[in-house]
Amino acid sequence: MVDAIDAVNTQACVSYVSGLQKPSGVFAGDEWGEEDTRFVYTALQTLKILGRLDTVDVERAVEFVLRCQNYDGGFGVVPGAESHSGQIFTCVGVLSMTNTLDRLTPASRDQLAGWLAQRQLPNGGLNGRPEKLEDVCYSWWVLSSLAMLGKLHWIDQNKLVGWILSCQDEMRGGLADRKGDAVDVFHTVFGIAGLSLVGWGGLKEVDPIYCMPVETTRRLFGPR
Repeated sequence: MVDAIDAVNTQACVSYVSGLQKPSGVFAGDEWGEEDTRFVYTALQTLKILGRLDTVDVERAVEFVLRCQNYDGGFGVVPGAESHSGQIFTCVGVLSMTNTLDRLTPASRDQLAGWLAQRQLPNGGLNGRPEKLEDVCYSWWVLSSLAMLGKLHWIDQNKLVGWILSCQDEMRGGLADRKGDAVDVFHTVFGIAGLSLVGWGGLKEVDPIYCMPVETTRRLFGPR
């Protein structure tokens, strides 16, 4: 779709998305729905692609995200919610795309990266939060956040690659959440995106902020 923006009713899209921001800075998923960091990320990404971040209060959105950081360094869906790798991606993604990642102190960024690195289990896989099973999709949520923080080297990448590859269906193709389960598109996408982040197999380079090819984000936003 980023190659066919002229097919989008940009003004209607911008009006709808910007109208979902609340006074706290958070965004709702729709006019009736939940309000949390997932929608802050998706709203700001949408508006950035359309070149209309000026239509919302970016500073309030950033302040909301910062209030979602916990004592353990992680981020939750709303202030006070449990830290979770998926929500960390949305929050670090917001800070990265708005050039406000430096609002986290170096000590805070290291604590966050440490929490993410602890998601790697002995078999090499990554989980979303403590005491949970490993899952291929966290090869994206965890790795992308570590990449944005400049800490990809804090995990054992070779061990992770081996674990991701063990989750593929060698007969039909695709990746499952973990070895022996049914493959699906969701886990295949995020497993391959994770492999790209660690430079495996000559895959196209993926931008950790947007989960799009770097060649696409450079065309949209210019080099970082």
